[in-house]
Amino acid sequence: PAENRWLHALNSTPFEHVKVVILGQDPYPTVGHAHGLAFSVLPDVKPLPRSLQNINKELLADLAIDNQHSGYLQAWADQGILLLNATLTVEAGKAGAHQKWGWSLLTDAIIQALSDQREHLVFVLWGRFAQQKAKLIDEQRHLILQSAHPSPLSARRGFFGSRPFSKINDYLQKHNRTLINWQIPKDE
Repeated sequence: PAENRWLHALNSTPFEHVKVVILGQDPYPTVGHAHGLAFSVLPDVKPLPRSLQNINKELLADLAIDNQHSGYLQAWADQGILLLNATLTVEAGKAGAHQKWGWSLLTDAIIQALSDQREHLVFVLWGRFAQQKAKLIDEQRHLILQSAHPSPLSARRGFFGSRPFSKINDYLQKHNRTLINWQIPKDE
């Protein structure tokens, strides 16, 4: 993302408003796609990245919500979903190029602070990279949802059918929290 968007996830979903954390690895490496929210793309991006298409397919299967018209997840962030990449920058065309830049020191500290200072959050860890962060989370205080990554390479190995969206809302309801409206407005 542009330099002024590196911390967009944190600006969009302030610490005290976080209800759900969806952890990504690093921003989309395609120029014009990443804007600082994990898995999200700007409104005019078509076609959607394959991982995001698969997230939308699972949402349709899970809750019968069709978001194939958009991959702009700002509406989720506005409701308390922290769409956090472990690495906040990437070199164009080179996925993972900035993973050794030290971003994980910051993002691990954010995950740890949320786990320690908040209660009844949902942490969504898709894929092995994200699942390594489970050790930072107190599973007695929070729900951890783990499955395969939504990428085309792994979605059929446990992401499809995992029903994360309904599980998130079930947990939020159980703890008297406002549910997430997963529908992306048509005008975004």
